[in-house]
Amino acid sequence: MITKIDHLGIAVRSLEESRAYYETVLGLTCEHVEEVPSQHVRTAFFSVGETHVELLEPTSPESPIAKFLEKNGEGIHHVAFATDNLPGQLRQAADAGARLIHEVPIQGAGNKLVAFLHPKSTHGVLTEFCAPADSATTH
Repeated sequence: MITKIDHLGIAVRSLEESRAYYETVLGLTCEHVEEVPSQHVRTAFFSVGETHVELLEPTSPESPIAKFLEKNGEGIHHVAFATDNLPGQLRQAADAGARLIHEVPIQGAGNKLVAFLHPKSTHGVLTEFCAPADSATTH
């Protein structure tokens, strides 16, 4: 059901400052910037092979990213796994004892539906499942 690592989410204070590092130092190209109102963030995506790096900048003090930055500073926030069956992946995780942050997928960046598992049940790693919005609810 998991098909690949879709992206690594990295919490940043400023998309502009962080973009400069990824573009100038690493030589990557920003593919697009998007605001995700449901998560109170702005994102910027970079491709590295079949995997993406997603920079996450909070747009509100209530954003989960703002809270993460306050507690941890900038850095890796989550690992996202692409799945061909998002509802089934959530059922499997819950049946195996993982604590779901989202029992029902929510709208994420890049026209994807996403759902997270709580890091207290995933050995400290905030885990995201994602699937294209047009296919995620069909299984």
